[in-house]
Amino acid sequence: MYRITLAVVLLAGFVAVGPASADEPLVVDLWPGKAPGDVGIKGEETSRIHPSPLVGPTKLITNVTKPTLTIYRPPAAKNTGTVMVICPGGGYWDLYWELEGEEVAAWLNAQGMTGVILKYRCPRRPGDVKGEPPLGPQLDAQRAVRLVRSRAREWGVDPNRIGVVGFSAGGHLALATAAGFATRLYEPIDAVDQVSSRPDFAVACYSGYLKVADKDEVRPDLKIPADMPPVFLAHTSDDNVGYGGSVSENSVIMYLALKRAGVPTELHVYATGDHDFGVRQNDKLPSSWTGLCVRWLRSRDLLAVVPAR
Repeated sequence: MYRITLAVVLLAGFVAVGPASADEPLVVDLWPGKAPGDVGIKGEETSRIHPSPLVGPTKLITNVTKPTLTIYRPPAAKNTGTVMVICPGGGYWDLYWELEGEEVAAWLNAQGMTGVILKYRCPRRPGDVKGEPPLGPQLDAQRAVRLVRSRAREWGVDPNRIGVVGFSAGGHLALATAAGFATRLYEPIDAVDQVSSRPDFAVACYSGYLKVADKDEVRPDLKIPADMPPVFLAHTSDDNVGYGGSVSENSVIMYLALKRAGVPTELHVYATGDHDFGVRQNDKLPSSWTGLCVRWLRSRDLLAVVPAR
């Protein structure tokens, strides 16, 4: 397993912008200034309740120009040291903040893991290629892994147990981060950028943008290195949502490519369950994926409780 020797990084330029009590998450800026490579958009960041036909009313966030991390920590007695950077979906137009952010963090906390929701820039910017994953969120995700690793001791997490989990478009973002860690997508800004952006594992649910639209092959921009971290994939056969063509073939083709590259991979494709199943527990088939994922993490020694410090 890829291991990190971490020096403590002092981050004088980062300021908490939210409460940090035991009951409230900590919110920190992702970048010390303007996000690099961002041409900006008109309007302020906004949120709204979306009447989803699949999951009911749920909170969405958009017009993000100031990316942040929101850190939810588990009770100290349950803390395993494992952490996941959460990438909500939304087609790179919005962030499904409640369904694929806050609810995921709550599930992780219940399992003794820290959940860090990445509020990455959206919607797409002028000049982004229609139908293609934009570059800005990929810069944000790389920086997010580096920032979590650099502050691991402060946040009570293990720098060698940092994962990424994503849903829909966020699934693509998680896998792009896991596959592309060797290539820095922006010029270094501070000491954080000297830390590795390689996640120790990746989890992707009902992902889009993984395969070429009309071919059974992985997108050419998703180059799979031999030292890519282990991956867990979940999808449904009846997923027909159009965000990046989130059909199950995305996960199936990615699984085959990862297996052929020698990357440890697990895939679950459910007969039914549609899109946006998140981590909710109900009578639908995909509700079992969370338990399977926990067992997978344990099988890879990524979920053992660490002694209290």
